[in-house]
Amino acid sequence: MQKPSVQLGLQTSSLITGFMIWVLISSLMVHIRADITLTESQVSLITAIPVILGSLLRIPIGFYADRFGSRTLFIASFIIILFPVFYISVANSFIDLLIGGLILGVSGAVFSIGVTSLPKYYPKEKHGFINGIYGVGNIGTAITTFGAPIIAEAIGWRGAVRLYLLLILIFIGLNLILGDRKEKKVKVSMGDQIKGVYRNSTLWALSLFYFITFGAFVAFTMFLPNFLVNHFNLDSVDAGIRTAVFIVIATALRPVGGWLGDKFNSFIILIFTFGSVTLSAIILAFSPNITWFTIGALCVGVFVGIGNGTVFKLVPLYFSRQAGVVNGIVSAMGGLGGFFPPLVLTFVHNITGQYSIAFMALSEIALACLIIVVWMYFQEKETNRKQMTSQSA
Repeated sequence: MQKPSVQLGLQTSSLITGFMIWVLISSLMVHIRADITLTESQVSLITAIPVILGSLLRIPIGFYADRFGSRTLFIASFIIILFPVFYISVANSFIDLLIGGLILGVSGAVFSIGVTSLPKYYPKEKHGFINGIYGVGNIGTAITTFGAPIIAEAIGWRGAVRLYLLLILIFIGLNLILGDRKEKKVKVSMGDQIKGVYRNSTLWALSLFYFITFGAFVAFTMFLPNFLVNHFNLDSVDAGIRTAVFIVIATALRPVGGWLGDKFNSFIILIFTFGSVTLSAIILAFSPNITWFTIGALCVGVFVGIGNGTVFKLVPLYFSRQAGVVNGIVSAMGGLGGFFPPLVLTFVHNITGQYSIAFMALSEIALACLIIVVWMYFQEKETNRKQMTSQSA
């Protein structure tokens, strides 16, 4: 096996590239709409559609990352996404964008490669921090959200999309040269791995937690650029900068969440996380102006970032033998968590003319997660107490 630091750097930068491509359509939507006529409902669907495949594919990609190694999976994924990136650059209709966006979802599915591969190179007490550093790859969404509109202003949105083809080719080459050919492989079938975990309540609790933390991150990343332009009348560059700040904060705090999970009880960290998201979503629901909305959004960014890192400290801790498929399931649920909010927000707005009810729904779901985490925390304490009692007896 190669040096852990080489793989950490390579896989994290590959994730950055994948996430840069994943939000390509949503970041350029303002420019695309100037060229292609789209309704608000069509925009919401096109914005959300890359999340569908990007979420569902995380399960098989996580499994096959265990079986074939990260090198093979990253190379295959980047080769596949060459097609949708080129196809989007020549799109002329809603259907073209829909097809291209669906396949573009592969670039979001690569997340489950690193969280499955990298823990193999480090001891358990560092898994939270290492997965947190890998999660910094989320910064790719900020790079595109901020940079793509600026490039589009200079050379047009089609030219901006085509530039990503060169980036993809570069990372195919880097993984070909630097990828670890001798990574440890796991040969257990996907069916056997799923049978070993699907009845485990901890799996579904962690999936729900990541559904909220990473789902909120993805939803805000996809939804904010268009929302800020339409709701607060900001220009596209200003909206892109504000969205990028949200992404940077949430991403930078992911390693902090992993480190906190390594050092302290992860359930306590999640209690603070979901309590804070509950309050932040209430601020969003009742924000009278851009200032209060910014405060609420940034608070959400802080705590979902910490929560993202903490959840992936718990996954290898509880499921070391089924890491590939469990990483895939949990990360898939997180991705799906980003699919529904943009659609719900648009649906609620079409009916009521405002977004408050949708933001309150986020608050209530976060509150439900808080209750579950508190229950799991005290259940763990009781289990540990009984073990200590039996050992002393």
